[in-house]
Amino acid sequence: MSELPASEPVVKETKATVVIKDSDELVLETIPEQPTAPSHVAIEARSPEKINLNDPELYFNRELSHLEFNMRVLEQAMDENHPILNRLMFLCIFSSNMDEFFEIRVAGLKSQLEYSREKNGPDGLHPKDVLRQIGEQAHQLVRRQYRILNDIIFPKLAENGVNFIRRSEWTDEQASWVKHYFRDNVLPIISPVGLDPAHPFPRLANKTFNFVVELEGRDAFGRENGLAIVPAPSSLPRLIRLPDDVCDEGDNLVFLSSIIHAHADQLFPGMTVKGCYQFRLTRNADLEVDSDDIGVDLAGALRTELQSRHYGSSVRLEIADNCPNEVVASLLKQFDLNEVDLYKIDGPVNLSRLMAVLEMVDRPELLYSPFSPGLPRKLAGGSDIFEAIRARDYLLMHPFESFAPVVDFLTNAAKDPNVVAIRQTLYRTGSRSPIANALVDAARNGKEVTVVIELRARFDEAENLALASRLQDAGAVVVYGVVRHKTHAKMILIVRREGHVLSRYVHLGTGNYHAGNARLYTDYSFLTSDPAIGEDVHKVFQQLTGMSKELKVKKLLHAPFTLRDRLLDMVQREAENARNGDPSRIIIKVNSLTEQRLIQALYKASQAGVKIDLIVRGICTLRPGVKGVSSNIRVRSIIGRFLEHTRVYYFFNNRNPLVYLSSADGMDRNLNNRIEVAFPLQDQKLARRVKKELECYLSDNTQSWVLQSDGSYQLSKPRKDDYRSAQRTLLKELADSNRK
Repeated sequence: MSELPASEPVVKETKATVVIKDSDELVLETIPEQPTAPSHVAIEARSPEKINLNDPELYFNRELSHLEFNMRVLEQAMDENHPILNRLMFLCIFSSNMDEFFEIRVAGLKSQLEYSREKNGPDGLHPKDVLRQIGEQAHQLVRRQYRILNDIIFPKLAENGVNFIRRSEWTDEQASWVKHYFRDNVLPIISPVGLDPAHPFPRLANKTFNFVVELEGRDAFGRENGLAIVPAPSSLPRLIRLPDDVCDEGDNLVFLSSIIHAHADQLFPGMTVKGCYQFRLTRNADLEVDSDDIGVDLAGALRTELQSRHYGSSVRLEIADNCPNEVVASLLKQFDLNEVDLYKIDGPVNLSRLMAVLEMVDRPELLYSPFSPGLPRKLAGGSDIFEAIRARDYLLMHPFESFAPVVDFLTNAAKDPNVVAIRQTLYRTGSRSPIANALVDAARNGKEVTVVIELRARFDEAENLALASRLQDAGAVVVYGVVRHKTHAKMILIVRREGHVLSRYVHLGTGNYHAGNARLYTDYSFLTSDPAIGEDVHKVFQQLTGMSKELKVKKLLHAPFTLRDRLLDMVQREAENARNGDPSRIIIKVNSLTEQRLIQALYKASQAGVKIDLIVRGICTLRPGVKGVSSNIRVRSIIGRFLEHTRVYYFFNNRNPLVYLSSADGMDRNLNNRIEVAFPLQDQKLARRVKKELECYLSDNTQSWVLQSDGSYQLSKPRKDDYRSAQRTLLKELADSNRK
């Protein structure tokens, strides 16, 4: 790990594995046990039969657990096992994650208080207490983020010839070039707004980049006011590359903020600019489409709501840390925010825009080495994909294995004269993606194409509306699922005429139909021609596109009808086996785990002696390691090069293992309020493969963080010469290969 010189006195983060010491370095390490015993010790003193599984001490707070996940992402920027540009990428991802956290989670808590709708979760914390703890922890994380950027990332990049040149460092030639750039590209489109009774404070959209400028003097009309607002045009890049002829060597970049700062006086001729400070306002961005007011047009209601997303209530103000207190106070009052909502920053606002650096510099040696995803020979281009799937089921694990067979599955169906119908769910895919293009081609080729598009996929609503219009224009039937239940299941059903019968071919997945995400997210794809699964998928589509009573499915588990209860049954069966002295085991891999009934079932299984391993990437409200409750439960989070996204439910089932892959996490929304499916791996070879891959994650000792009973996460530390990374192992075993 890199060392980060400390610029502050002693700080201990009691909910993270980070300590800033008296010395001048900051490192990742395990926090020693606190002298005050955790409150759950009182639970451990009770006999198991007297323990109330509704006790708030048995649950972590959802939002604080979410912050813990963001902390683990941020720590990747300190990990020297990642190339330096990818460490910058993790810093950007952290920034983007925090934006959404404030736009949705913090905004939601504030709304509860504003409208007197406070609701405590299973952890028992009042929303006001949660907001207070969020404020304490988020401020620490943001300070750490900018210290990592300024003291680690920027210097390391400079060592490798990628330079972010400050105004104070510009040579005469560079300053001259910047001056001309400002004159030709910035000045013509920038619109400063002086504040006076005729020029009220401009309405600033969510997360836009702005400057507040202190002015002195009178303008041509005799007006005198101390402040002006300068919105940075969204059409301008936030980073500008300096031409090589004004630089010595390397890749040299300047921030748009530096250019505007250097020439702020030209925006106010004749006035004296006393100070210019960048800031950004974060607003509530959660769409609230009231299902009772939608009428018959969900798309129209959503289009209307999208317009208001940019101007929700204020939740956070980020501003340059050298901005005078009186100016800060004026902005806080303007946006109706408090000190706890203020984040003073030492660097550019909106660090997620630094992601552009990865495309701006051609430095492959500073990035992860590229790889070619594995591809089974029978699914390679040019093969008859339907013949291959008739012969056997296929399981692909992206990104280690190629997403191309899924695209080929659709593109071949679009051209195949024997294919008569295609049905698909879409959550996030892009209106011009290969998947979308294949569906458009199929509709134009006369296939019966029916697409269930979830318009309310957060932050993809506009893209999904565009996709819906494009498919409808091509002749496809487009429906929007069920108003009160998001359609999150990932399904393709292809109906093909073969001789005198109609055969069904199915794709089921744990992730989205997005080729770009398939290179970044770990997900499973399952291709089968199993008649029973085909019939089940057909019935699920019937429920989504038509009106019917619940249709019984044979093999799939289907939320909100059977998935949660069947999972609870399988957990309880493991508990019964353990009580009977039979071997038992549960392994669950999900993105988040918050559903209280599922957590309580796992607690009961642990009490019965079941060994339970949970691989939970993000939010986990289950408290492991509590004697008499969860001492048999281990929870780990894997954070690495790829975003862990697979959902797997494994049950030993008295030596007859059950393995289900799913689109559903262990959350209340997934199990009770969404359309989800879980599908079984009946081929024991495939089931054993998934079990082996789960064990690979459980043996990871370099990128795994283990959840402690106090809510902190400890980074696993490998012994010398015993480095095990699940993602690197899977990359080695599955990529760059052509298997049978």
